[in-house]
Amino acid sequence: MALEIELARNLLYKACWLLENDRPFTVEAAMAKLYCSEVMHRCVHHAVQLHGGYGLMKDSRVERFYRDQRLLEIGEGTSEILRIVIARNIGIAGRAM
Repeated sequence: MALEIELARNLLYKACWLLENDRPFTVEAAMAKLYCSEVMHRCVHHAVQLHGGYGLMKDSRVERFYRDQRLLEIGEGTSEILRIVIARNIGIAGRAM
């Protein structure tokens, strides 16, 4: 989980760096959002498995992470829409290089 979180963090930082330096960042932002939400899904799933039934109780931080994770997959564009954005733009980015 730590490895995936670090990779997601680096992808997010790259998208932020591109934005701050007035460079095109659409593809990287979509990739970061998609990957970060998928990593959180996997990490929360593992956390629920580790904590068992307690991980789903209302007073558990794991339960809160689970609810927050569902919002990441839906809010600001669903994972399917982000995949379409990435697919449409990787051809454009590849030609510019």
